[in-house]
Amino acid sequence: MHAIDEGEHMLNLTENASTIVKDIADQGGPETAGLRISSDDSSEQAFAVNAAAQAEPGDQVVEQDGATIFLDENAALQLDDKVLDAAVDQQGGVQFALAQQA
Repeated sequence: MHAIDEGEHMLNLTENASTIVKDIADQGGPETAGLRISSDDSSEQAFAVNAAAQAEPGDQVVEQDGATIFLDENAALQLDDKVLDAAVDQQGGVQFALAQQA
């Protein structure tokens, strides 16, 4: 697990994203649960997003407003200057979006 040093860039979450991530993690998961974002290839911006009971070895952990995100090494590199937003659509599905940090 990689700790974030002061001044180091990392993924930020909007208030909506924090709330939705907390809700997903709270659905029957342990206290250590969160959302895990992974990427197979650092040259592509395609990500897998899954609920996870805990971080995997080598994951960067981002905790913000009570929400926990686990990032594998490739995702951490690609998302270190991004903001994660989330919304729930009319069918109850969660939609995630990324934006550049200001």
